[in-house]
Amino acid sequence: MKFPNGPQTPAVLQLLHWIANPMSFMEACAKSYGDIFTIRLKNLPPLVMVSNPQALQQILTNDTKALEAPGDLNDLLESLVGKHSVMTLSGAEHQRQRQLLMPPFHGERMRNYSQVITDVTKKVISQYQIGKPFNIRSATQAITLRVIMQAVFGLHEGPRAEKLQNFLSDILEKGSSQLSVALLYFPALQRDFGPINFWGKQMRRQQEADQLIYEEIWERRKQLDSSRTDILSLLMAARDEAGQPMTDQELRDELMTLLAAGHETTATALAWALYWIHKIPSVHQKLLQELDSLGDNPDPSMVFKLPYLNAVCSETLRIYPVAMLTFPRVVRTPLSLGGYELEPGTVLLGSIYLTHQREDIYPEPKQFKPERFLQRQFSAYEFLPFGGGARRCIGLAFAQLEMKLALAKILSSLELKLVDNGEVRPKRRGLVTGPNRPIQMVVTGQRQVKSPILQTTTI
Repeated sequence: MKFPNGPQTPAVLQLLHWIANPMSFMEACAKSYGDIFTIRLKNLPPLVMVSNPQALQQILTNDTKALEAPGDLNDLLESLVGKHSVMTLSGAEHQRQRQLLMPPFHGERMRNYSQVITDVTKKVISQYQIGKPFNIRSATQAITLRVIMQAVFGLHEGPRAEKLQNFLSDILEKGSSQLSVALLYFPALQRDFGPINFWGKQMRRQQEADQLIYEEIWERRKQLDSSRTDILSLLMAARDEAGQPMTDQELRDELMTLLAAGHETTATALAWALYWIHKIPSVHQKLLQELDSLGDNPDPSMVFKLPYLNAVCSETLRIYPVAMLTFPRVVRTPLSLGGYELEPGTVLLGSIYLTHQREDIYPEPKQFKPERFLQRQFSAYEFLPFGGGARRCIGLAFAQLEMKLALAKILSSLELKLVDNGEVRPKRRGLVTGPNRPIQMVVTGQRQVKSPILQTTTI
């Protein structure tokens, strides 16, 4: 089988580079081989990486025709989210799970989560003292995890909620190391070798968390409450086309999917946004002016629609996208793509990172410029932080709502500054990206929203 050009170094060396620094690996390949190239990672089939918007459009709009999503390649995620997750399933099973998952994330139900997001953010940021530095990512992780515990799991207080939150936080934190990523690519090492074994410890943590999740599901089934609006309750009430509900294991796997996809990613995006906002004074000033224009206690729907806040969030997700890649697709009938003739069995990956770094779409791509998103509208194949096609992130609207409301609450409540104004770069963090060093911030004072009336009054 013939593949597009790519690096000729041994597959094991490419894998090590991919694990250690995927961004520089992709950029080096794009510089040498263009926007369609092949990489070879040990234990995986050759992977054709694509960052050309026209080719991405062809891939992402042909999900059910010339291409299919390979469940076996998504098995890298199975140890965390399970084999019944919408992330790891393919074909009809994937379509069923997706249809069951979608309703809680659309329409009026999204409004139910606005107050949860605002209240959780207010509670977390109230803990930070004036003049005492803190890691902003720790703060945003606390916000997103508590939001998920309340909005998704429906757990607010109590021993089970606290215990489960601690377990889940520990699992995700330990799973973000380069060692854990390396083990994903070597299935033979994914075993419990005894008390000193990393994978074994992760397995035991996951089993304890699973037990708590199943206990919650069993109790909910015994005492059904149709008035509850948390996502777990809505999923338990959902029925597929045959009238069948999700099984306990399916519910568990989808809860872990929502946790993995919604906690780490949104926490990282929020941390990046706060870094850029406070690194560039003009961005900070424009954003505060826009937020102040809504006055005290603005309606969440008005916050969500603010154009400059949206531009800041979009540029944050563009410059260093948390998700580097789209889900893989496998060619099932001969496909002509970007001048290459691809045979059945070829695996395709869209590079979100490289697409967002294209100078022909985003001039000066390494510069943080929210104005890009005020000056033009980018297509779904030029700007795709949540992936695209039939596997675009289901929680897209929830993530955007959480990011905007949390930022608005933080910026309206606190005067913050960076402890160190030095550059922060992206690095691998588990299967996604994150800052390459802690982003330390300090509260310099409480903030009062300036009245838009007073701002426009002249004397």
